[in-house]
Amino acid sequence: MATYLYKLGRLAFRRRHFVALIWVALLTLAGVGAASAPTAGNTSFSIPGTEAQKAFDLLEHRFPGMSADGATARVVFQAPSGEKMTDKANKATVEKAVKELKHGFEVASVADPFSGHAVSKNGTIAYASVKYKVSGMELEDSSRDALKTAAQHARDTGLTVEVGGDALNAAPKSGSSEVIGLAIAAVVLVITFGSLVAAGLPLLTAIIGVGIGVSTITALASTLDLGSTTSTLATMIGLAVGIDYALFIVSRYRAELAEGREREEAAGRAVGTAGSAVVFAGLTVVIALVGLSVVNIPMLTKMGVAAAGTVAIAVLIALTMIPALLGYAGRKVKPAGEKSKLLGGGRTPRKPGRPNMGSRWASFVVRRPVAVLLLGVIGLGAAAVPAASLELGLPDDGSQPVSTTQRRAYDLLSEGFGPGFNGPLMVVVDAKGSDDPKAAFTKVGDEIKGLKDVVTVTPAAPNKAGDTATITVIPKSKPSSTTTEDLVHAIRGKGPGIAAETGSKVLVTGSTAMNIDVSQRLNDALLPYLALVVGLAFLLLIVVFRSVLVPLKAALGFLLSVLAALGAVVAVFQWGWLSGLMHVEQTGPVMSMMPIFMVGVVFGLAMDYEVFLVTRMREAHVHGEKPSQAIVTGFQHGARVVTAAAVIMIAVFSGFIGSSESMVKMIGFGLAIAVFFDAFIVRMAVVPAVLALLGKRAWWLPKWLDRALPNVDVEGEGLRTRSGADSRDPDTEGERELVRA
Repeated sequence: MATYLYKLGRLAFRRRHFVALIWVALLTLAGVGAASAPTAGNTSFSIPGTEAQKAFDLLEHRFPGMSADGATARVVFQAPSGEKMTDKANKATVEKAVKELKHGFEVASVADPFSGHAVSKNGTIAYASVKYKVSGMELEDSSRDALKTAAQHARDTGLTVEVGGDALNAAPKSGSSEVIGLAIAAVVLVITFGSLVAAGLPLLTAIIGVGIGVSTITALASTLDLGSTTSTLATMIGLAVGIDYALFIVSRYRAELAEGREREEAAGRAVGTAGSAVVFAGLTVVIALVGLSVVNIPMLTKMGVAAAGTVAIAVLIALTMIPALLGYAGRKVKPAGEKSKLLGGGRTPRKPGRPNMGSRWASFVVRRPVAVLLLGVIGLGAAAVPAASLELGLPDDGSQPVSTTQRRAYDLLSEGFGPGFNGPLMVVVDAKGSDDPKAAFTKVGDEIKGLKDVVTVTPAAPNKAGDTATITVIPKSKPSSTTTEDLVHAIRGKGPGIAAETGSKVLVTGSTAMNIDVSQRLNDALLPYLALVVGLAFLLLIVVFRSVLVPLKAALGFLLSVLAALGAVVAVFQWGWLSGLMHVEQTGPVMSMMPIFMVGVVFGLAMDYEVFLVTRMREAHVHGEKPSQAIVTGFQHGARVVTAAAVIMIAVFSGFIGSSESMVKMIGFGLAIAVFFDAFIVRMAVVPAVLALLGKRAWWLPKWLDRALPNVDVEGEGLRTRSGADSRDPDTEGERELVRA
């Protein structure tokens, strides 16, 4: 592989006009496609196979036009002190608001508080229920704006008016965090390379790669039902790996220049060596993202595949466009150790024998591997302790900041009607196989009334055919509580007995039940997903490193960092430690998607650092250095680059901690702390300590397996055997082969 990529790098350097034209054409084509494509709304949301989804599908069939899974909103009204909602003026305001709420092409129905018995016992709080024809993920912004406007008109009369429900759950929009992340990345790259031109190359190529990827997603969004949320993960990961991969190759290019090679030769060798690491690092990220499909949540699968496509583009750009741009940059990209005059640097490069900070740290670890290993493992273990108390759930309006209208509506409803009123359960009774449907409906209602934590059970509401009915159940406890989850399981537990006695089926659905089912689906998928991703990456790393113990160490180190990061998330967002510093207004269960999302994203980035850092060690060892010296050499050439890449990622992810959305804040914190643990403790301390203790055994591979594995030559051994004349002369035959391909 190294030889092929070497030829590709030299070809791209020499034919830079052609390569640049191809990528500009692809960016233009994707941009035109995105601009001309029909506007796509938010993607449809479904969880195939869950009981809640089966109930929604049944209702769609038996209650045509009901829009059972449609978005809902509750406009909550509170009378001024000393007044009641039944007062003439207040009642007139509410009735006017109800009329205004009925306007809108996506509105299915609006329930008047006074005719629907939606006024609290003390008469001070009332609410109007709004039902939409489409789900909250598909709702147009115009419908949300109309909802907010109607609430504001009622608020202007002196009433307290707040709006809750999933109708306000708009897809997160890109803010300034990406810009801040790019600005920090630019500063780190300038410090790393000591050159504005060299620092600009990774940023430019990352932006082009993300531009092509996101534009393609936008162009296909309507056709493939990708929706506006699909590009979020693609942008985040595309920027991350795009900067990382370009950073690796530009750094290796500067190191080759420092060894006295011509620029074209240096570009070829950079792509042949660092490019090989980029290819395999990219494959691990793609495996992690595509592996999200095992969860069987269509929206998550689409996000993973779209992000994987953006990663593939980042790899191709790093292998072709970076050497082409290096050709354009010429002498403006300095050899390693030589800084640009613009930054006040001299022109004298670092002396070859002088150790840098990376090699000094590696030497320290090699001398004291046991102490460093114990300190690193104990520290990560201590951080992981809170993970044993991990409670998972999906956020509701009760987890929103108190400054939001959703949270204030939630609190008003809890005050007026009880905590469980915010999470009603919809029980669907399918009595098509029953001899007496009405008796079946009554039986189900009576059975539910006898359960704990039940406040209200409404009479059954049958469809026109009389074979299916819905029953609304109001729990005593709040939606996100374990008590409410137990109630859902208890109702479902009654199903087999009711089916045997009446011949009818009982299904529980609604937003609360759907959240419980989604959490269960994610919990059940975590171990299979982890096994798939880590297993495939383990096999891939065996091919890369030609070792069994090195990939095993990489996987175990990753698990350590993820557990430590989950422990930190639990400590902050569930226990409330440092919640003031992080501006966490409401503690509670950790988002169900967090563990599996963290595994997918962090695993890919962690393997990037592992492949790049350990490949340099492997390369030095293959070229004759002793294991301990190879560790020092690997850090001498790779530690600075890996550190820069990690700092950039931490800065990008930390930008999301300032979000007012608890979910976004949690994701930003979790990914930032996970990258910190993995890059600076696992890869920089635990990995060299383990390798130092293993010595030559680290690179052990059974002979039968060595013969069976393909020789991909990631270390560039094939380049080392090239004659000096071959290194200087253009490889015209290789160029012709690539052009023909």
